[in-house]
Amino acid sequence: MDYEKELQKIDEVIAKGPFKAEWSSLTDWRSPGWFDNLKFGIFIHWGIFSVPAFGNEWYSRLMYCSDSREYQHHIDTYGPHKNFGYKDFIPFFKAENFDADEWVRIFKDAGAKYIMPVAEHHDGFPMYDSAYTDWSAKKMGPCRDVIGELKAAAEKQEITFTTSTHRAEHYWFLGPGRAFESDITGEFPKGHIYWPSVAEQPAHDNVFDPVNSSKEFLDDWLLRCCEIIDKYQPKLLYFDWWILHTSYKNHLKKLMAYYYNRAAEWGEEVAIIYKHDPVPFGSGIPDVERGKFGTTQAYHWQTDTAIAYNSWCYIDGLDYKKADEIVAYLVDVVSKNGNLLLNVGPKSDGTIPDQDKEILHNIGEWLRQYGEGIYNSKPWKVAAEGPTIEQEGKFSDVKDKEYTKDDFRFTCGNGAVYAYCLNYPKDGKLFIKSLGKHSFNSLGFQGIVTGVEVLGAGKVEYKYTEEGLEISGPALDTKFPVGIKVITD
Repeated sequence: MDYEKELQKIDEVIAKGPFKAEWSSLTDWRSPGWFDNLKFGIFIHWGIFSVPAFGNEWYSRLMYCSDSREYQHHIDTYGPHKNFGYKDFIPFFKAENFDADEWVRIFKDAGAKYIMPVAEHHDGFPMYDSAYTDWSAKKMGPCRDVIGELKAAAEKQEITFTTSTHRAEHYWFLGPGRAFESDITGEFPKGHIYWPSVAEQPAHDNVFDPVNSSKEFLDDWLLRCCEIIDKYQPKLLYFDWWILHTSYKNHLKKLMAYYYNRAAEWGEEVAIIYKHDPVPFGSGIPDVERGKFGTTQAYHWQTDTAIAYNSWCYIDGLDYKKADEIVAYLVDVVSKNGNLLLNVGPKSDGTIPDQDKEILHNIGEWLRQYGEGIYNSKPWKVAAEGPTIEQEGKFSDVKDKEYTKDDFRFTCGNGAVYAYCLNYPKDGKLFIKSLGKHSFNSLGFQGIVTGVEVLGAGKVEYKYTEEGLEISGPALDTKFPVGIKVITD
């Protein structure tokens, strides 16, 4: 592989396209309208770490950290690290039951409109066919181009294909293995799964830490990202947090210019999705990991969270969320101008766990009845009403929220306002203050209500007063949010 020649090709694409590798140019990007409308996607964490199925998806790192439970578990289960290291799980990652078409059918049944499989996680094992390494799912383990198969299945079933790469963190991710006698000692050639595994570890939350990624690694990172873009043409490309580091700035500008220029060639609208603030605001879509905003945002955003509290990948002993809890989370996020990307972790053999499937199916059942006010919707002038205060910020979805019958979330579309009651009372009696008749000089709702429906149940009686909208809905015994369509004129 002639690295310099490949890097030159990247420069050529940037030179002839509308976007330059400069922040002043990249902020000319516009958020895709299709993304604003889809609202719900599926994230997929699957890889070698699904074989030990212990702890979480950081097993590849923590198994080499002597103060972690993964370290001791590894010794007790597989023996000393020098005899059985992370690479030795690869032959057991067979994916013998992986069926991309079946996965996409499950996700489509859940009501998802886009999928985002992780193309390469921190462990440095691409789940696609890469020309830059022999250590990939195409050439080892399952010997299949997982990303390519999922893209083909998504296109066949008309679900938008997107992907992510977390390779930036790989620079230091396996470094703890150099602190003792393990299989990560000595030097490894570029392209090896253990390259470079730097021993000196950076402070994870300090973007100005002096441990910078080397130019050799940064060039490799850029080439692999552009390879994913060219091979799979994802409509979104998501990055985990390490690209915010100062050493990535120049390469990141090149990557974004390349991606946006390629999209211009394809005639497609695409976006970089990022966490924290590695790029100037307005050059991509911000993401909040396992958290959300407390109020409506003027820009479109995404939250990514998992179907379980304790891991992104499959492990034995997942602490699952409830389907109604996830639906309430989706409604809250959409009311604030966001999308929900919900993660699922398949087993190492390629099957999706039964409990995941049940939760996903129940979400899909809800969306089939109440999704009219979710898909293609816009935020209303008020996002929320009720006594329950939402916790905002990253990593804030740590427990199930207890809502009341007075907690509502609002969206709008189709000439209507949609009010979702997050804890529907069994007697169906609702009172929505935000939809009362407000005075002429008020900034509140001043529309004319011409009808009220409970989605999936039909028209209901209502009383429209200055105090609020009083609704007599059907008696329902459900833990899920219930959608109310308020038709206005």
